[in-house]
Amino acid sequence: MSHIVDRRLNAKNKSAVNRQRFLRRYKDHIKKAVAGAVSKRSITDMEQGETISIPSRDINEPVFHHGQGGQRENVLPGNREFTRGDRIPRPQGGGAGSGGSEASDSGEGEDEFVFQISQSEFLDFMFDDLALPNLVKRQLKGDEHFERRRAGFSNEGNPGQLNVVRSMRSAHARRIALTAKKRRRLRELQAQLAEEQEKKDILYDPRKVKALEEEIADLETRIKRIPWLDTFDLKYNLHTKHPLPRSKAVMFCLMDVSGSMTQSTKDMAKRFFILLYLFLKRNYEHTEVVFIRHHTSAKEVDEEEFFYSRETGGTIVSSALKLMHSVMEARYPVSEWNIYGAQASDGDNWNEDSSACQELLCESILPNVQYFSYIEITQREHQALWHEYEEVQQRFPDVFAMEQITDVRDIYPVFRELFHKESHRQAV
Repeated sequence: MSHIVDRRLNAKNKSAVNRQRFLRRYKDHIKKAVAGAVSKRSITDMEQGETISIPSRDINEPVFHHGQGGQRENVLPGNREFTRGDRIPRPQGGGAGSGGSEASDSGEGEDEFVFQISQSEFLDFMFDDLALPNLVKRQLKGDEHFERRRAGFSNEGNPGQLNVVRSMRSAHARRIALTAKKRRRLRELQAQLAEEQEKKDILYDPRKVKALEEEIADLETRIKRIPWLDTFDLKYNLHTKHPLPRSKAVMFCLMDVSGSMTQSTKDMAKRFFILLYLFLKRNYEHTEVVFIRHHTSAKEVDEEEFFYSRETGGTIVSSALKLMHSVMEARYPVSEWNIYGAQASDGDNWNEDSSACQELLCESILPNVQYFSYIEITQREHQALWHEYEEVQQRFPDVFAMEQITDVRDIYPVFRELFHKESHRQAV
């Protein structure tokens, strides 16, 4: 029997490493389960973990074993129905001995592997492959975040920054420079000594040979006095602090809370914006969010009021776009900020106001934003606002996107479609 020993080193936190490897391997199964869970959850349960089930046939591990090989004939006792060469029909519905977590009276079943993913892992899979489109690093925001970069070498530093190779190279160069003249003189004396020692009879002068030997010994001693390593030779790695460029981004969330928005429609709009809010807070720490609610008039509100206020009224969509434009001009200069917008409505609007919305978007907002998405939550026929926005999309196909949501199950797929990396040429 063969024994395979895996001698690869494991990290200190072996269980966490194995878990991450498992999550990567079954990423497609988990993402499918997460997508199904998002469509079924309420607003308050959006950030919780999830139980994932994987069919047993998908978690089979490869096994090394010896095959039977050769030619074998087996005699099985108790066979009274068949002889050699008979063809045995396949039983209908499988054998009755099969079992599993989904076993039925027909004998068919399938075991499943069930495990729990944490809140953090759930959000990671929920927002996998998503990004704000066309994000550009316009300028540095703040100076509290830096990274240390190599900036050459210094003659001073702490022992932990000592560069051994550079120090030894400097010491070797110093010794060569200080002893070059002496070594040349030493080679000359050694050549003269060898020449004198080759002389014979009367040409051989022992006093001259002795003088040469003494001078050579003196030079060798002086060369050895040069220290192998001097404090001047020590070189230290030099690091400097560089500010990290951070993209300054702001997301405008515009939600219609007029009387035409039923409670279920508002709930779907809130779910979409909660997904967007969680996505921004998790992946873009320094992104600001501006919440705007509107009916006949628009108002900038905080997070709590945006999601839980019960205020309602008529419908004038342009009021929200006007407020967004005024806030952009007052607080978010286009030269410094990446500006994004997301609008949710049921499409119900005064007919004369829909053309005003198109004009506001085309003339004042879209030329100054990186991306603007509109979702219409309705099961009815599209009204004037949708048709006006279709013309906007034709004029700004790379900046403006629009989708329709008819059911709770559409929220997560639409969200991924609007913010998927592969659908944007300049996504981060």
